Amino acid sequence: MKRNKLLLTVLSLIMVMVLVAGCGGNNNAAKPSATGSAQASESVAPSEPAKKIKLTFWGGVPAEAGPQAVADSWNAENPNVQVEYIRYVNDDAGNLKLDTALLAGQDADLYISYTPSRLQKRIDAGVAVDLSAKTSDYNIDEQMGPDAKQWLINDKYYGIPTKKNMAFIWLNKKMLDDANLPIPPLDWTWSDVQEYAAKLKREKVWGLLQHEAAFTSQFDGTIAAEGYTKADGTSNFDNAYWKQGFQILHDMMFKDKSTPEYGEQLTSKMPLDTMFLKGEAAMLTAGEFIFRNANNLVDFPHDFQIAFAPIPKISADQTNFKYPGGLGDVLSVNAKSENQEAAWEFAKWYADGGMLPMAPGGRIPSSKSVDSAKAIDLLLKGVEDKYDRDSLNKVVFGQFESFQLNVPQQVVDARKEEYEKYFLNKQDIDTTLKNMAERHNQHIKK
Repeated sequence: MKRNKLLLTVLSLIMVMVLVAGCGGNNNAAKPSATGSAQASESVAPSEPAKKIKLTFWGGVPAEAGPQAVADSWNAENPNVQVEYIRYVNDDAGNLKLDTALLAGQDADLYISYTPSRLQKRIDAGVAVDLSAKTSDYNIDEQMGPDAKQWLINDKYYGIPTKKNMAFIWLNKKMLDDANLPIPPLDWTWSDVQEYAAKLKREKVWGLLQHEAAFTSQFDGTIAAEGYTKADGTSNFDNAYWKQGFQILHDMMFKDKSTPEYGEQLTSKMPLDTMFLKGEAAMLTAGEFIFRNANNLVDFPHDFQIAFAPIPKISADQTNFKYPGGLGDVLSVNAKSENQEAAWEFAKWYADGGMLPMAPGGRIPSSKSVDSAKAIDLLLKGVEDKYDRDSLNKVVFGQFESFQLNVPQQVVDARKEEYEKYFLNKQDIDTTLKNMAERHNQHIKK
């Protein structure tokens, strides 16, 4: 009897083990494939989801003025490569912020440089990808035209110049008409500007305002053709045209009082675009970047037409004057980025039309793949009556021999330190020019 009970117990345990094993086997068993074969199903490995990449893109334009729309458009088409736009202010502090992020290599995959001197510093720091190896993938010369060569550094491209640069004088046409002044001709001079500003100024209205970024345009254009150095290799910063131009500006500040004193403008941080659009200035030296405000009639309402004039020459006898312009907004890939290939794909897309949402803010794409007429339509859409079309076509979309400032940032900073002393009445004009040339010569010797 005991033997039978023992046998029954063993059999019961075996049956429980079989049932448990069977249940576990059912949970892990290969499910039949469409053909009913469990073995075939076991041989197919489950596919892994594609790795999502996040790119950070730095630029100086406010996000709401086009860059966010650019990022949104790309992100909708590329769910596995998402772009975040980060705005930096294009001044010394903002560029330092960007450069710090670039060196860290974690929060800046793509970025825009606005001057060759800034880009040169980033190349020297090793944070700009040399695009020479990508010519078969994307031909910058072919896409952007001959002006792209102004951005060659050591015969190489370290970014794509993406837009047509424009700098000019914005004019309140109603104030011109009230003063019986015509829209200036294309070949006007800074003596003409001084005369216009004196006639246009009145109580609480400046004759001329100038963005600091455009402050030296006429000086650089004066020697751009002959070079920043003389035939003997020494600095050309003490030339007679510069002396004439600096004196005119100084007289406008302190004698005519038709433009703000330099120190006043710096310390008060004048909102120049806003002042012009509010009718507090008759003329404004700036670039295409203020279209984004001029076209915004909700935040910047104005009832006058805007006309345009080119950057004036210092003297009428100049025959080789060049105008600030060419191409700009150079888009580079950070050499420290972990996602360089994805960043490069975005850069090509952006340059060849992805940047079109920036057109209403004045950023006209330079790529031959973009219909310029479409970009101009976007620029003027809904505000066509706010511009004098004839002067706009002649100046903003005219053909002028242009230049890019191609001196090192250290030289740009040094000369600024010197001319600031002159406009703050801390040193005379001759000492200013002498010091600018000497400091430039010191850099040349190095």
